[in-house]
Amino acid sequence: MKYILSLCAFIFLFSCTTQKTNSKYSKIEYEAGVCFGSCPIFTMTINPDRTAVLEAEHFNFSKDFSKGEFSKPREGTFKATIKEADYNKLVTLLNSLDVKSLKDKYGSRNVTDLPTSYLRINFTDGTSKNVEDYGKNGSEKLREVYTFIEELRHNQQWTKVK
Repeated sequence: MKYILSLCAFIFLFSCTTQKTNSKYSKIEYEAGVCFGSCPIFTMTINPDRTAVLEAEHFNFSKDFSKGEFSKPREGTFKATIKEADYNKLVTLLNSLDVKSLKDKYGSRNVTDLPTSYLRINFTDGTSKNVEDYGKNGSEKLREVYTFIEELRHNQQWTKVK
């Protein structure tokens, strides 16, 4: 009886551990470009060990828009370890996109004040995919990835290193 109880406890403990997503991505990079307003300008690089670097230029942490923001120095370089659940969600979102089948460019330049986003994915098999999206309107799933990555600026513990 003692062995059966121990076995049940052992199985229970291992069933409660978090599931790791085996990532096929060796680097995930997202860049948000400028617009004629207060669009956040930054580049975020996320590694498979969940370490991340945020190169924040302007409008990443301020709520108020001011044209004077551009004359201020860049906001800085920040590092964080992305929470495991958030990293796993990002990998799931990317997997649902079928990244390799995405077009290289999305958007129409008929409107001149929209931001351009760049999604650069390096795969563990040595291949890569670069997506340029003017206006961030590539597809609903692609916009979901953009929004998720942009929210990481606010829901992770970033430490300023420069």
